[in-house]
Amino acid sequence: MFKRLLAGVLSASLMAGAATAVLAKDDYPVREIHFICGFPAGSGADILVRYFSDKIAKKTGNTIIVENKPGFGGMLALTQTAKARPDGYTILLAGGNAVAINANLLKHPPVDVGKDVKVAATINKMPFLLAVDSASPIKSLPELTEALRRKGNQASYAYSSPFSKVIAESYKTAAGLQTVEVAYKGATDSLNDMASGAIDFAILDPVMALAQQKAGKLRILAISTANRTRATGDLPTFGEQGVRVDLAGWWAALVPAGTPEAIVQTVNAWFADVLAEEDTKTFLANNGADALSMPAAQANSFFLQEIKTWGALIEMARIEKQ
Repeated sequence: MFKRLLAGVLSASLMAGAATAVLAKDDYPVREIHFICGFPAGSGADILVRYFSDKIAKKTGNTIIVENKPGFGGMLALTQTAKARPDGYTILLAGGNAVAINANLLKHPPVDVGKDVKVAATINKMPFLLAVDSASPIKSLPELTEALRRKGNQASYAYSSPFSKVIAESYKTAAGLQTVEVAYKGATDSLNDMASGAIDFAILDPVMALAQQKAGKLRILAISTANRTRATGDLPTFGEQGVRVDLAGWWAALVPAGTPEAIVQTVNAWFADVLAEEDTKTFLANNGADALSMPAAQANSFFLQEIKTWGALIEMARIEKQ
């Protein structure tokens, strides 16, 4: 009797699940979707979120509302998304690597990112850049490495985020350097110290670094990805110059973990379609990034691996939890 009752319950559950999946796929979306941005209006993150919200709104004919929820390095937005109803109407656009980093940096994170959210789609991939002042006599990464070795622990580098520190420490370890780190609240704060010679190099985000190089204030020596990117043109990688570094920033669309698979696949298809457009590739390149499109399952597996990878990298860079 119990077995027959259990079989009936399981059968009903499966039928209900199948019906929900069909309804989710056929009826979604039927109302406005909220794109969550963890940074203020007018920021670089906000510009990216609004670009994709406009594109997808036109593609679906559906209203998309951008909600700016700045605070705690994007954690407020992440928490809101993780606790939202998993119905596809709350989607966080955020740096996937930043979410993975924060998961390893906080002693008491408000959410378990590996369990409470999942990646529905990847958006872009961007290198961080090693740069020196434009007046520096250093013209290549090997030249910089030799100069830093001569200076020993009198050499120094600038960083303003855990991501940039990890890249610098990866370079330092691979090249056997004693260079000392100097933390800055913002990347722009380090430019004057590089110009004066107080700082030997900095690790910078691509938007800022490329703009400063174009203005004649910086010279970029290496990019942190394994391969050259469309956004950075002919700039060489660390690997091309004999130093093994392969680290990239990347953005993603994240949803609450319980979101039905049919909806995840729909969201993934929206972003894949937009990323295939040439004007999107140009938009991303102008903002220092290349398009990055993956199937949903692969994207989420990549995210889970990034959480583990950044845990090891943060430990290597001796970054204390907050």
